[in-house]
This record gives sequence, structure tokens and C-alpha cells, in this order.
Amino acid sequence: MHQEILRMGGNARTAAHQMAKTGSRQRQEAIEHLAGALDKARGLIEVANQKDIQDALKKGLSAAKVDRLRLSDRVLGEMVNGLQEIALLPDPIGEITRMWTRPNGLRVGRMRIPLGVVGIVYESRPNVTIDAAALCIKAGNAVILRGGSEAFHSNQCLAQILQESLTASGLPPMAVQLVGTTERSAVLDMLKLEDYIDVMIPRGGEELIRFVTEHARMPVLKHYKGVCHVYVDKEADLAMAREICLNAKVQRPGVCNAMETLLVHRDIAQSFLPTIAAAFRKEGVELRGCVKTRSVVPDCLAATEEDWYAEYLDLILAVKVVEDLDEAISHITAYGSQHTEAIVTHNFDSAHRFLQEVQSSLVLVNASTRFNDGYQLGLGAEIGISTSRLHAFGPMGVEELTTTKFIALGNGQLRS
Repeated sequence: MHQEILRMGGNARTAAHQMAKTGSRQRQEAIEHLAGALDKARGLIEVANQKDIQDALKKGLSAAKVDRLRLSDRVLGEMVNGLQEIALLPDPIGEITRMWTRPNGLRVGRMRIPLGVVGIVYESRPNVTIDAAALCIKAGNAVILRGGSEAFHSNQCLAQILQESLTASGLPPMAVQLVGTTERSAVLDMLKLEDYIDVMIPRGGEELIRFVTEHARMPVLKHYKGVCHVYVDKEADLAMAREICLNAKVQRPGVCNAMETLLVHRDIAQSFLPTIAAAFRKEGVELRGCVKTRSVVPDCLAATEEDWYAEYLDLILAVKVVEDLDEAISHITAYGSQHTEAIVTHNFDSAHRFLQEVQSSLVLVNASTRFNDGYQLGLGAEIGISTSRLHAFGPMGVEELTTTKFIALGNGQLRS
């Protein structure tokens, strides 16, 4: 397998040079072609996806994890719409982001360019195959994809459609390559290709991300776990808070932007907790609460210290009653993963403080944590949600898959 990965790396580097020379219109048309091809191939994709679903059920994967695999008609529709949005996004390549003139008349600026070759190692969700490839194409990059074993058939089908669309559009088909094995040794081989791969982006569980970070010889943009919080303030609209909390936890519990810990101000605990607990029980959510929570909701399980750090990715929720906004922010700072946090309040000062002091990749006021998503935030799609602060923080769209180089325009200047 080592020689195959090495060959893919060489092909990707060649394709990256070719992609950097392509025009904006050509890349746009390739993505539009892909959207049409994906729409036409729904039946083919469904057959491949069902193989993965059946394998997952045989292995006893949880309902939440099976849901991450499922390419329903709705999900496919969102993928097609996302591609159409990506195609119409402004082309970042060649943009001059800043220009200034030195005392000697030399004009200095920064020009946006592709990153080059992007390596992506990801688990479960096969829609990542399309989203990641389309964003890399739009940004003029080549990409090597290595999906998880649980989505093997779906990814193979999607990769075939991708390469056919590239070829039909006159772009190098090797600009998008999928590693054709689920052996872990292939990931290690990828992580050693520092001469070919410019950046690695892991998407999946904490174990995968730590493995990639520890072994990669190239820079890594980390997408660590999502320990996401919703804080319901004493001045919240409780009906709104109920709907936000339910959506944040229940709509898709197996994703990284689902709420994992609910924080409730002590002044509204008696009125809010019984209502929200009943709503969660109706949806099959297991509650694990602090002492104060359990005094209001007696059938709630006792939360341990580990629960405050937990990314359940399931219908389990930790609940804590806090004294005030200060304790809510302190809790998030201590236990959060800098992914997504929300406050529900009508108090402007509290909302402003929460926005200023909570240092996560997306901080929301009166909205569900489920909005931390490239498609939902208007990026068309995302290649991942970076919880690193260097280069990118939050959903990574087209612009985050570029960098800038310095350019200088002179008329004969010499350094003395």
C-alpha cells in the first residue's frame, strides 16, 4: 500500500500545479457539473449507501452513528444545493487582499493562492467526500481523501462521480483521489508524505485526531471534539429556550455541534428544569445532572466530573445549575472544547459579555448550536470545523483553503 499512497501523492502534486493555473469559470463549471451528476445518480448512491447502512446495523452501531452514515434524499438534496452555492461563491484565487506603498515607491501586497495538496482523513459521514472535494476544487487545490470503513461503499461511489465530473470539465481527474483501502497503515503512509501533502485535516473522533496530530509530518488543522453548551439565562424567554435546547440536543445528536451540556441560571431552575426535562424524556434523552439539578428533577442521574468533559454524540445530556453568568462562562472555559456555545437571554449586556468572553469558534445568542455548519452559515459547505486558532477557526469554507503570498511591484528599486 505504501507505493500506492506514494503514487497518489505524486499525482496530487502534479494535479495541484495544474489546478493553480485553471480559470475561475472552469472550476465553477466543474462544480456545477458535479451537482447535476450527483442529482442524476441518486439511485446509484442510495444502493451503495444502503450497503454501508446494513453493515453498520450488523455491527451494532448506535442509531446516532447510523444516522451520520445515511445519505437520505433530503441529505442528497442539501449536498446538491451546497454544490450550487459553492459554484457561485466569489473566486478567492488571485484576490489582492491588501496593498501599500513603501517610501522608495515599492508597492507591496498580499495575493490569495491555493494551499496546494490537502489531505483529509475522516470518519462516518460520506457527505464529507463531496463537500471537501468541491471546496478544494473551488479553491484550486488537489485533495487526497481517506474515508472511514463504515462509509466505504458510499465513498467509492461518490469518488467515481467526482472524477468523472472533473474529466468532463477538463480538469485533472487526479485533483480528487480517494484512498481505496480502509487499512490504518494507509493513514500512516499519508502522514509521512510531507513532500506531497501541504496540510492534513482530520475529521472524526478524538482518538483519530490525536493519532493524526501525533504522527503527521506536515501541519494539521484540528477538528477536535464538540463539547457544546447552551446557557439559559435568568432573563431568557423560556418557551424559546425550550425549543432551542431541544433542537440543539435532539435534532441530530450524533454530530459535533449538538449540545452536550445544558447550563441553567439558578433563578429559573425551578420553573424551567421540570418542563425541559419532561420534553427531553419524551425524546428519549438520558439526563445526568448536578446536585441542584437533581433536587428539581429527582429522576435525573448523578453527573460525574467526566460528564462535564463528555462529547456523548448520543441522546445523553449533562445538566448543571449555575449561580450566574460568571459561573456559566467559567464552566465553559474549564470544560468546553472551543467549538460552539449559545446563550438564551433578552438581556443585552449579558449577551454582549457572553459574545466577548466565550472564546469558541462560534458563539450564538438565542439560536441553536446546530448552526455551526458551513452550509448554515452561508459558506456553501465546509471542510471541517477547526478548533485550532492558527490559520482557521470555525467552519472552513473556500477562503480557509487558501493562503496569501506577498507580491511586490517596482520600477527598478535596489536595496542599499
